[in-house]
Amino acid sequence: MSMNSFGHLFRVTTWGESHGPALGATVDGCPPGVAIDEAMIQHWLDKRKPGQNKFTTQRREPDQVKILSGVFEGQTTGTPVQLMIENTDQRSKDYGDIMDKFRPGHADITYWQKYGIRDYRGGGRSSARETASRVAAGGLAREAIKQIAPNVQISGYMTQIGPHKIDRAKFDWSQIEQNPFWTPDASAAEDWAAYLDDLRKSGNSVGAVVEVVARGVPAGIGAPVYAKLDTDLAASMMSINAVKGVEIGEGMAAAELTGEANADEIFMGQNGPQYSSNHSGGILGGISTGQDIVVRFAVKPTSSILTTRKTITKSGEETEIITKGRHDPCVGIRAVPVGEAMMACVILDHLLLHRGQIGENRGRIG
Repeated sequence: MSMNSFGHLFRVTTWGESHGPALGATVDGCPPGVAIDEAMIQHWLDKRKPGQNKFTTQRREPDQVKILSGVFEGQTTGTPVQLMIENTDQRSKDYGDIMDKFRPGHADITYWQKYGIRDYRGGGRSSARETASRVAAGGLAREAIKQIAPNVQISGYMTQIGPHKIDRAKFDWSQIEQNPFWTPDASAAEDWAAYLDDLRKSGNSVGAVVEVVARGVPAGIGAPVYAKLDTDLAASMMSINAVKGVEIGEGMAAAELTGEANADEIFMGQNGPQYSSNHSGGILGGISTGQDIVVRFAVKPTSSILTTRKTITKSGEETEIITKGRHDPCVGIRAVPVGEAMMACVILDHLLLHRGQIGENRGRIG
């Protein structure tokens, strides 16, 4: 299987399967001299790890990261950083009944059609467990960003679960880590808890919308054509398991606006250009404006549900299937730290590209 890497200069290759002995990431291109240890990366993995509450899968994985290479005396050396996370709570027997059946909504059928080989133990490489590797790489990226652009802050949160959206008037950054949904609306979190609990008990699932914001990103990173910042951000978010749609800034809603409404008017402030609004999501022509970079992605409902669904077997026979095991009733919850990690990796990659080609911004205003 090819194409397990992403990034240009900061390049991440993930490896491993859901029910194998371990999974992880090989990170190439991290600058030398970045202060890092396992605890720094573990902080972000702890946000994603399963079994933290009744709204996520009850698979018990500590997701303990080990740094195997590329770090000496607490600093990166500039050589590949190897990150490993051992699997400790596999229950492969949960999947024995479906080894010859394709789960609707899963990649089982397409993997079989393409490769003729299928790891039925939790989906193997297609499992969302692969995202633990991304979060580990993202933790390293965050520490490198601190050295290059220390004002950058990356935050993700849920804005919608099923048909239920947050009230933007009640947006409170301090609430994001105070509830199991990573949402900035405390009242929405209470409503969502009751809604998702009912779905969970019935064996059903639901989708969600996650928003990731990068504040303090300097103007000028990105490129006009094939290395657009928004192109790479969209590709990175779309590569996350179960993501079916990505928006930058106003996104699809921009189609409903007039040119007058959509244009972010520009004014001169004491510290440079200022904008009346941010419909562009902080990116114009593939290049950052210096405003908040806003990315939003939609996560489909978890396909593994305890409801009988019709399917076929590898031999083409029609049958029915119930997917047993331990699954998230809303995979969007644990997608929040994954979205943050992908944002961090892409931002760092483009900071390094910018530094390599341009150095400091050449165009002066004022």
